Amino acid sequence: MKRRYPIPVQKALKKLGADLRMARKRRPIKAAIMAERMGVSAPTLRKIENGDPTVQLGHLAQALFVLQMLDGLSDLAATENDEIGQMLEEERLPQRVRN
Repeated sequence: MKRRYPIPVQKALKKLGADLRMARKRRPIKAAIMAERMGVSAPTLRKIENGDPTVQLGHLAQALFVLQMLDGLSDLAATENDEIGQMLEEERLPQRVRN
């Protein structure tokens, strides 16, 4: 049975794939060359650019590396940008400290 992903996840991956395709074309790097530089097959690159959710994260990282866009990957889930997590953490802090 094929796994269903939430619509927001599907949309985000489609946008990521389309953005990677546009970045590749702007450079201009042919798909076959891009796949070779990434160390993946042409069908895998096609899956990445189509937003296929089953693609390995490492392959996405390779695509970003080849396009010299890897810097943003490490900041995707940066704790300083986790507003919800920070709010929840603050709620668990003691309200006052007794001496």
